[in-house]
Amino acid sequence: MQRIRLCAADAVNPGEVRRFDPEGMDPIAVCNVDGALLAVEDDCTHAIASLSEGRLEGEVLYCPMHGGAFNVRTGKACALPCKQALKTFPLEIEDGAVWLVPKGR
Repeated sequence: MQRIRLCAADAVNPGEVRRFDPEGMDPIAVCNVDGALLAVEDDCTHAIASLSEGRLEGEVLYCPMHGGAFNVRTGKACALPCKQALKTFPLEIEDGAVWLVPKGR
């Protein structure tokens, strides 16, 4: 898999979460934690909900449906009812763009 361009590097402001739909992949939530861009799967592991519609507090992303939460650095579930971790995805910032990088690259 090649790198996938998600957005401009300044498209996600600090404290914001935005959803992206890369071709051939499930939706990705890109979170800006104090200037660091982090990517996790957008679908909550507890119930069908888009995490990009939730709120980001520091590095914790809260699900809009039941209030469960995940650490966006590790993907780890950190508040019930969520128990299963989210997938995380490596990103690169290059030439003013955010790129999703295949794991193992």
